[in-house]
Amino acid sequence: MNRPLVVTDCDEVLLHMVRHFRDWLGEEHGVDFLLEGNPFVQSMKRRDSDVEMSEDEVWELLGLFFDTEMGRQTPIEGSIAAIAELQREADVVVLTNLVDKRNEARVRQLRDFGIEAKVFTNQGPKGGALSRIVEEFAPSRAVFIDDIAQHHASAGEVVPHVHRLHFCGEPAIAPHVPCAHKAGHAHARIDSWDEALPYLLETLHGEK
Repeated sequence: MNRPLVVTDCDEVLLHMVRHFRDWLGEEHGVDFLLEGNPFVQSMKRRDSDVEMSEDEVWELLGLFFDTEMGRQTPIEGSIAAIAELQREADVVVLTNLVDKRNEARVRQLRDFGIEAKVFTNQGPKGGALSRIVEEFAPSRAVFIDDIAQHHASAGEVVPHVHRLHFCGEPAIAPHVPCAHKAGHAHARIDSWDEALPYLLETLHGEK
């Protein structure tokens, strides 16, 4: 029988991103970014202009951040040790919504923190990519971890047998993130690795 499988997101699950993106926007681009749960476009404002930022501008800045500033990112508390513990029990891969050209940079970034894991890059809802990963590994059990509710909805539609944990490790935005568990798209919502690790180990061993 194949090992269990954990498929985890990276930003706000393994590594902080939005707090560092906010700081960089303020320091380098004169943009204030309020971490209050609104969509990115509505949360950003240029300090020297009343003209609203366009969605294209926001995505361009986000891409530039990942091209030049991934070195700013820091681990979510407990994530590195938790992944190491999970890898004793299961295969662990990362499914991250970055364009494919940034795959190697994400692999190196995680390796620098001590996480050796295969990285799958994706754009849009994650259900299809998750399905392909599960098919490739053919695990005895599989768990999907992500901070965005729509990805749990997508996963639930495409691979409903995969256990889904909604996890947002950024305290500034966690209270504002729509809860996939409350919406019925995730099996649980846990936002700290101290609580998530034992839950995941029980799930991987079929106790949940």
